[in-house]
Amino acid sequence: MALTRAVGPMAQPALGTEQATTSGTSVDFTGIPAGVKMILVSIVGLSGNGTSPFQIQIGDSGGIESTAYSSVAGFNDAVGVGGLASSTGFILVPAIGAVNNYSFTAVMVLQSGTTWVCQANGHQNGATVVTISNGHKTLSAELDRIRLTTVNGTDTFDAGSINIAYF
Repeated sequence: MALTRAVGPMAQPALGTEQATTSGTSVDFTGIPAGVKMILVSIVGLSGNGTSPFQIQIGDSGGIESTAYSSVAGFNDAVGVGGLASSTGFILVPAIGAVNNYSFTAVMVLQSGTTWVCQANGHQNGATVVTISNGHKTLSAELDRIRLTTVNGTDTFDAGSINIAYF
């Protein structure tokens, strides 16, 4: 299939409202309008009170979906490498320490229909730990919400902030 390049100004993203990740077990962005094809997630200084890995979940008018993700995250640090698969969300980092904080950038792209692909990169602030993750998820309807949470869903956030932009 031949690709053509659009002529004219590039569409500007709509920026969400930054939210603190300093308490609670999740942060939600709702009301994402119909027709969105790409979502950028930026997270700075994220930390939790436990060791459960962080993940992004997506949803539609029926709510956040917490099953049937195909996702894996890996890390590389001065000691070695590691990884973790998840079916409950787009996992951002395979393992964390309660005193560590992380920054991430995730790009979610609508592949077709209601199938979303997510790729994220991040690092542990103040350390030589780099993370990368990738996954996909098919929703039952059009995406209209995103959630940041932990894999266990009970560890609470204690530092940082998150925002989204969408096209």
